[in-house]
Amino acid sequence: MTKKHGGERAASLVEALRLPPGEPVDLSAYDPRATPGGPDGPADKTAGTTATAALGPRLASLQERLYAASTAGDRRRLLLVLQGMDTSGKGGTVKHVIGHFNPSGCRIRAFKAPTPEEREHPFLWRITRALPEPGEIGIFDRSHYEDVLVARVRELAPAEEVERRYAEIDRFERTLAEDGVTLVKVFLHLSYAEQRSRLLERLDNPEKHWKFDPGDIEERTRWGAYQKAYELALERCSTPAAPWFLVPADRKWYRNWAVSRLLLEHLEALDPQYPPADFDVAEYRRRLLAT
Repeated sequence: MTKKHGGERAASLVEALRLPPGEPVDLSAYDPRATPGGPDGPADKTAGTTATAALGPRLASLQERLYAASTAGDRRRLLLVLQGMDTSGKGGTVKHVIGHFNPSGCRIRAFKAPTPEEREHPFLWRITRALPEPGEIGIFDRSHYEDVLVARVRELAPAEEVERRYAEIDRFERTLAEDGVTLVKVFLHLSYAEQRSRLLERLDNPEKHWKFDPGDIEERTRWGAYQKAYELALERCSTPAAPWFLVPADRKWYRNWAVSRLLLEHLEALDPQYPPADFDVAEYRRRLLAT
């Protein structure tokens, strides 16, 4: 994995960015400014922007086929899970990904701190309510992983409870996969220096003050704890049914291309098909021409 991030070309981006299930994860071994690619990965920003735009029609076609297949009983759907440190680009990625698709076929949810109602239920309750229906593409800006990340770092739950949640998440995701959900779990790997730069951009631009949270400064003091929490989550919850993909996020153009390409490769693997007509096409064409 490190070698691929260092420049080797893999057979696919899925192969290049997938974290090996069950293996220890050391985030310091991955360069957040790297631009690993599959057989046709772009080399720079100009090429990346062009390549990303070129993916749009193919993604849109596959989305339509996925939705069309669901009208004939195909239960398959796709769920993109985005996790990363503040300013890693989760919201920007959501905005970019939606640009490829018909919004009516997408189900988007940004998970904030649990509401009082959500706290009265098991932590996966609010996740289950936001899952995509058959034929849809779901996108999570943060997810159930907050309950083993923030909960661990801020000690919002007993340590033994957090430990139990890893296995509960694995069971939950395996059940989703068995029910036709293709999970594309993406960790946007941002550097400490790049986060500082992006926070400064928000402070220095009045039009971005609304995006700045004073609490982000305090959270930066917990950077090391969050990196450790992510390493544990990536290690314990990367399974054959629901692997994690590590996307270097310091270069926004690469992040956008990589996530778009990951979605394309997963949708192509699903290969949804338009359902055949359940009526006599020739007869109805004859009748229509007669009107």
